[in-house]
Amino acid sequence: MLSLPSGIWRPTPRPASKPLRVLFLGGTGFIGPHMVRHAMYRGHQITLFNRGKTAPGMFPGVETLVGDRDGKLDALKGREWDVVVDNSGYVPRHVRDTAKLLSGKIGRYVFISTGSVYQFDQPFLDEDSKLLEVRDPASEDVNKYYGELKVLCEQAVNQIYGAKSSVLRLHVVAGPGDPTDRYTYWPVRIAAGGEVVAPGDPTHPVQFIDVRDLAEFVGRVIENDTPGTFNVAGPSFTPVSMAEFLYGVRGAFGNSVQFTWVDEAFLNERKVRYQMWISQNTPLRGITNVRSQRAIAAGLTFRPLAVTARDTYEWFRSESPERQAKVALNLDRDAKLLAEWKARPR
Repeated sequence: MLSLPSGIWRPTPRPASKPLRVLFLGGTGFIGPHMVRHAMYRGHQITLFNRGKTAPGMFPGVETLVGDRDGKLDALKGREWDVVVDNSGYVPRHVRDTAKLLSGKIGRYVFISTGSVYQFDQPFLDEDSKLLEVRDPASEDVNKYYGELKVLCEQAVNQIYGAKSSVLRLHVVAGPGDPTDRYTYWPVRIAAGGEVVAPGDPTHPVQFIDVRDLAEFVGRVIENDTPGTFNVAGPSFTPVSMAEFLYGVRGAFGNSVQFTWVDEAFLNERKVRYQMWISQNTPLRGITNVRSQRAIAAGLTFRPLAVTARDTYEWFRSESPERQAKVALNLDRDAKLLAEWKARPR
């Protein structure tokens, strides 16, 4: 269950001008609780639809309809909402069935998609960039065809809802509650202090979105009835380099930290990888060159790097020792790597 220390949530000072009836498909994973809580702060009437298996008591008092995207949608029949936020749609058949069932019963369908719909080997990714080719449209193997299936999910929503659809393509999502530890590694490592390996070229870009900035943007989309497809990536209005990212995270802590930059070739020879570091010399280069101007024009905002780092670290430290142990800092490996780097022939 997502537990958060005080200060993590940032309540909106005023309620929305028009309370809405909002249906969340899912709502109790990582991104869902932030969206739900923000909508509650804004005064909207919330309904959750899920299997009731993940943190069923997270939102006491909030209406929860129990069902399953795979053919068990009866709880949704005969009901109406102003908007649905679908953050549990991975299989096109499931998304199509739900979208058809709700057609005529809701005003807007907001589908939470992914940047993995793009072909990454492009100089940059905007909403018109080339998408993945769907190799096996009959497959429902999400692990094998995650991005391709999301392409088909998007198409299903757009076909059924047209101008009443909104598609949000998320990239790396960071912040309190993140189960992946991709971003979390860096606040935890930098808070530990000492000499830190800074990987690769310091000018190469880094991108992620704070989950709370995402939740607030979803709120703006539903309240403003905003149509279209949007990249949702940050952490700033302008590109952020690996150096700016690391120094921004360091700004959250008052300890002594020294960054030592180790070049890409040296790391590749030793097959050492670091979270959030994606070289611009690989076919993955596009994933850190995502353009979110369309979302920014529609109201996407970003909180400071140090705020995301501090709040993520505070959340992490509130978790159980077993959960914290899942973030492997590999300090011995890094010490050996640094020693070899400094001893290399010049």
